[in-house]
Amino acid sequence: MKQYLDLCQRIVDEGVWVENKRTGTKCLTVINADLEYDVANNKFPLITTRKSFYKAAIAELLGYLRGYDSAAQFRDIGCMTWNANANENKAWLENPHRRGEDDMGRVYGVQGRSWQRPDGSHLDQLKKVIDNLSKGIDDRGEIVTFYNPGEFELGCLRPCMHTHTFSLLGDTLYLTSYQRSCDVPLGLNFNQIQCFVLLALVAQITGHKPGKAYHKIANAHIYENQLELMRDVQLKREPFASPELKINPNIKSLEDIETWVTKDDFEVVGYQCHDAIKYPFSV
Repeated sequence: MKQYLDLCQRIVDEGVWVENKRTGTKCLTVINADLEYDVANNKFPLITTRKSFYKAAIAELLGYLRGYDSAAQFRDIGCMTWNANANENKAWLENPHRRGEDDMGRVYGVQGRSWQRPDGSHLDQLKKVIDNLSKGIDDRGEIVTFYNPGEFELGCLRPCMHTHTFSLLGDTLYLTSYQRSCDVPLGLNFNQIQCFVLLALVAQITGHKPGKAYHKIANAHIYENQLELMRDVQLKREPFASPELKINPNIKSLEDIETWVTKDDFEVVGYQCHDAIKYPFSV
């Protein structure tokens, strides 16, 4: 919580106003933020200075790992975050590549599970990484990236958290995740949860101990219509201790994640928090 609150305060104190053409809402912005999550000691980075709903973030991660390309698929597993981007984004609604209601296009998990080669064949980046790590192999390229500039026009949104690098030292697995853009009041807690769970889950199914997850953000911002709530409400609250996350120990393979795992296979223990804050969302 301290590193989260320090970042929020830094944006309030040092941020520069930047116009955002896509949303039409100004952002108070800083460049470069580095966060760490202690997965080894199960200090789950769930925000405590407001009520946070972690299961939707985990459901979204599961959708990415399965390569989903429809907001309907995400809704079915308990995540509503793609409804607006799929169906209310003016540029995407006018895009000739959009295939109708709920279509997200070739974004996030589609790239991670089905990267299109020039010859038309597809590369499953995630499976390659899981297979290598399961054999104890780290070729210093155990990377899953959703960032494909050649197909930006084929999706409703460029990926925000776009690349995940896994590193194996002995029997301990580490994760470094890179994010180009971060809505700190609203989106960052989703992203924190997903970094933590991604490392914990991949370590579990590949037979390793989790170490730390490192989260690097290029552009961290607070939207103009969020600033008052952050400055005058959330930053005035005292944080509570971090809770713990329990993951169903029966999850043992990528196939399990693809077929039967749900958000209910994850449980938070010892979560104490302040009241919810309803931050506005910019599409």
